[in-house]
Amino acid sequence: MKHPSRRQALQATAVLSALSSIGLLVPSMARATTDAFKARSVADVLKALGAEPSSSADIQLISPDIAENGAVVQVSITSGLPKTQEVHLLVEKNPMPLVASTTIPEGTDAFVQMRSKMGQTTTVWALVKADGRWFTASKETKVTLGGCGG
Repeated sequence: MKHPSRRQALQATAVLSALSSIGLLVPSMARATTDAFKARSVADVLKALGAEPSSSADIQLISPDIAENGAVVQVSITSGLPKTQEVHLLVEKNPMPLVASTTIPEGTDAFVQMRSKMGQTTTVWALVKADGRWFTASKETKVTLGGCGG
């Protein structure tokens, strides 16, 4: 097992400390999120986060129907659910499906936009935690040119 360099360890500690000090990260969340990012399937991500989501029409997931270049696919997620706490982006057929996790501070609009690599046609998932409950929305994106090693 390769150990991180001293510089990598200090950088990780600084980032986690900063997030913790402003209330965006608590130790149990850090552990769950770390495990979720290591997961190899959507089911394993849900298990790591402790999520049993139900479908919601209050989540708007925008991903292209056809992505001509899977190396850069823009995705946006907007949650209309009251008290949205977290927004996660999952790309089902990626080697590690959890692409991004965002904590939404209280009183802010729950909108995130990001770019992801997609190696093949896949289902894109928006996973949202609102008022302590989990919700999801999904959409298939067809990839015509690979981005994850394709």
